[in-house]
Amino acid sequence: MACLSPSQLKKFQEDGFLLLEGFFTADECVAMQQRIGEIVAEMDVPLHCRTEFSTQEDEQLQTQGKTDYFLSSGDKIRFFFEKGVFDEKGNFLVPPEKSINKIGHALHAHDPVFRSITHSPKVQALVRSLGLQMPVVVQSMYIFKQPHFGGEVSPHQDATFLYTEPLGRVLGLWIAMEDAMLENGCLWFIPGSHTHGVSRRMIRAPSDSGPGTSFLGSDPVWASNLFVPLPVRRGGLVLIHGEVVHKSEQNLSGHSRQAYTVHIMEAAGTVWSPGNWLQPTPELPFPPLYS
Repeated sequence: MACLSPSQLKKFQEDGFLLLEGFFTADECVAMQQRIGEIVAEMDVPLHCRTEFSTQEDEQLQTQGKTDYFLSSGDKIRFFFEKGVFDEKGNFLVPPEKSINKIGHALHAHDPVFRSITHSPKVQALVRSLGLQMPVVVQSMYIFKQPHFGGEVSPHQDATFLYTEPLGRVLGLWIAMEDAMLENGCLWFIPGSHTHGVSRRMIRAPSDSGPGTSFLGSDPVWASNLFVPLPVRRGGLVLIHGEVVHKSEQNLSGHSRQAYTVHIMEAAGTVWSPGNWLQPTPELPFPPLYS
């Protein structure tokens, strides 16, 4: 049953995250992986758009904040790459399919396979059981976590990048396409850390000043012993509260750790910050989940 039980709902409210094992079938995971393979095979990224992805603050400002390719990707399917996969001219140093960090940020809108998964009856039932009245899909990503060098994701809160007023209106759905274990970079969480607000915000520069971002505030140094790992088998779904602190380590194993993630916002009574890097567009307003 896709609906949360009272005990599951209570655990999510207490911890800020919840694992639902076997939410998607192996066949559903295979369909998404095959479709991603097709998308990657057709990939054509101009040299000047080959952007390395990072969650380190200085590198975020250097790469994402200075490129319109990232800032205008909210309503498109675009490709972002691991560090060190290009030479000085932007040519690939490794096979292109092994170089991708993630694809974002509108697979849910533009690809029929990912649209059907995102709006599937069981996802809708799950979100309804959380009490969301008017959820909209704000972004989606396919994350590769490549073997041997898939980059770490430093501790962060999703609401740093997807800020709302009031807080507590953003929900992440993280779906394991492959087993996500300690050795290949599973998620780690600080249980209960979603109750302390947001310590840092990424702000988009005004449109008249050109593309760019900056950060307001700073994250505390979260002690490593506060984090607990969350291994997930293929097909498992992790609910992630928008303010819970989480991270993942670099993947030094020989196995990738692919995942499909979706972020949803309760639109009823919520203001999506005009300072967020991601904004709805006339071509793609945030689509209702229940449709």
